[in-house]
Amino acid sequence: MAGWTTLVQADILSVALGRPDLAIVDCRFSLLDPNLGEQAWLASHVPGAVYAHLERDLSDMARKGVGRHPWPEAAAFTAKLGKWGISPATQVVAYDDGDGAMAARLWFLLRTLGHEKVAVLDGGWSRWVSLGLPVSSAAPTPPPVPARYDAAFDAARLYDASAVEAHLAAGGMLVDARAAARFRGEEEPLDRVAGHVPGAVNRPYPQNLADGRFKAPMQLADEYRALLAGRDPSEVVVMCGSGVTACHNLLAMERAGLRGAKLYTGSWSGWIADQTRPVATGA
Repeated sequence: MAGWTTLVQADILSVALGRPDLAIVDCRFSLLDPNLGEQAWLASHVPGAVYAHLERDLSDMARKGVGRHPWPEAAAFTAKLGKWGISPATQVVAYDDGDGAMAARLWFLLRTLGHEKVAVLDGGWSRWVSLGLPVSSAAPTPPPVPARYDAAFDAARLYDASAVEAHLAAGGMLVDARAAARFRGEEEPLDRVAGHVPGAVNRPYPQNLADGRFKAPMQLADEYRALLAGRDPSEVVVMCGSGVTACHNLLAMERAGLRGAKLYTGSWSGWIADQTRPVATGA
């Protein structure tokens, strides 16, 4: 199987079901009800898919003061990969309800481990079901011996608040993936303070999509090059509310051939954990 490194289409994935080098991960999750995604997976999922819970498996909720969904430690995360039967040689496909925002978190977690063969199912569960492709309610059997996965995160692609402050002071670009009204501070449904990091620009992650699927690579490239205004992607840090949906922008950039942007892992919820940090409102 040729490696899928950004997106895979539902009809193509359906042909590959059952291949020994393939692992499918269901990342459906609702911020309003953290149990909803797992309940949906138990009821019906892509055959063979394991379930990854955003807060239990893709975050370290024991860490405090660094945002609502703290980045996990590599050892804990790779141990979970091993339990799912995922090794560095595995082709991983992640999906969620549809827009790819939750699946992109797993995509970037693996990418920062150096795992190239990981992709998001374009259109997610919604498209899979709409095409009438196979579904299952059977939980996959875990491997008798966990796969071996020894790796560390690329720290150069993960920024904390201090690194973001230095980045902005040096003239770097910070791109916020939240909705425009949240960025402007007109509403804030999740965090205690509304607004954005002074100096950030706004690129809501749904702008990467058209009719529920990612835009064509050339269109994404044109849009991001206009946003970057001549900057190299490595000069860009992305953020959102808690370091989850920002990964959607990272995926879109890589789909467009623009690799190397960084993630502010704590994002807005991490920024406002320190009340002395400045807050901006408006466009």
